[in-house]
Amino acid sequence: MRNRQLIGACLWVVLVIALSIRWIAHAQQIAPQPPDDPRFTGKTSTLDAKELSVSRRRFEAGARSAWHSHERGQLLFVQEGRARIQRRGQPMKKLDPGESDYTGPHVAHWHGAVPGQPLVQVAVGFGGETKWMEKVTDEEYQGKR
Repeated sequence: MRNRQLIGACLWVVLVIALSIRWIAHAQQIAPQPPDDPRFTGKTSTLDAKELSVSRRRFEAGARSAWHSHERGQLLFVQEGRARIQRRGQPMKKLDPGESDYTGPHVAHWHGAVPGQPLVQVAVGFGGETKWMEKVTDEEYQGKR
């Protein structure tokens, strides 16, 4: 369990550093990597990160989002606690610290904490609008529908 928490914290730090580097690169308008760059093999280039958003949210035990979708998808990381995630029409998934889940564009889903434990999640959005729908029922949250 401790290793998963450490891995989750490391992933979060790496994500923040990567986004910071991309933001700095964009702000300074750094040119593409030269072909003899010792940090990479093959052709690479820094991509624009202006559409990315990163948030960190705490859910108390049993708290959850409403059904929603993201125009360009969302990546979730579990930093602390355990998460429940469900895409409409699919079985619920549970994630432990250090685990992640990607939901593609326009896919209706919800996520939140398990009943007996709070959750801290890090969410990465890829731009566009979030479409909010109805609240998740207790039956849906309990995996009965």
